[in-house]
Amino acid sequence: YEQTFLGVAWAILVPAFTALVYVIVFGKFANFPSGETPYPSLVVAGVLPMQYFASALSLASLSLLSNLPLVTKVYFPRTLLPLAGVSVPLVDFVVGLPVLLFLMVKYDTWPDGWKVLTAPLFILLAVVTVLGISLLLSAVNVRYRDVRYMIPVFLQVLPLLSGVMFAVDQIPEKWQWILSLNPMTSVISGWRWAVLDANAPQPGQVALGVAVAVALFFLGLATFRSSEPRFADTI
Repeated sequence: YEQTFLGVAWAILVPAFTALVYVIVFGKFANFPSGETPYPSLVVAGVLPMQYFASALSLASLSLLSNLPLVTKVYFPRTLLPLAGVSVPLVDFVVGLPVLLFLMVKYDTWPDGWKVLTAPLFILLAVVTVLGISLLLSAVNVRYRDVRYMIPVFLQVLPLLSGVMFAVDQIPEKWQWILSLNPMTSVISGWRWAVLDANAPQPGQVALGVAVAVALFFLGLATFRSSEPRFADTI
């Protein structure tokens, strides 16, 4: 946020404005299902991890090209660049939490006992997911520069495919399983369960999301490691 007028306040304003649009469009006019959870709390609890994912993916996937002098002139483990890209947005995520806390106080949607202890695990699942995808895309981006144009399109549809605007448990079960192929669906459903005392996600669907996330991580790491020796020459 260097040389910005509002500085770190953007970490609060971006999720707040995004959630406000979702609440008006999808909650008031489209009447998306939210179960027993107040719709504003449901949306903000989905927007925060999704904003983290979007920021981390954008930073980490382009991290090699953004640090061209380091990649071409200095030897170091190149995996540190995507890792830094997925780590930095966690600060924004923490700074944005007061928006959710305000709604938790307003609607009295507090977590029930031990559930809140599982909340970091679902954020860890988001980190593993975005790191795996970023390792893959950053390696591909060295050779094919289409990645920077593909990411915004992908991020436009991802909230709808992750249940940001609705409660996943309120849609038909067959669609729940299809959406579970996207690990961010498990992240958002589990995070809501942990911090808002919303309905618990099905263990089988969470297991499917975790399996996909782990597979993406190892695929991304293998692709990155195999391409790493050629980065300096190709970039």
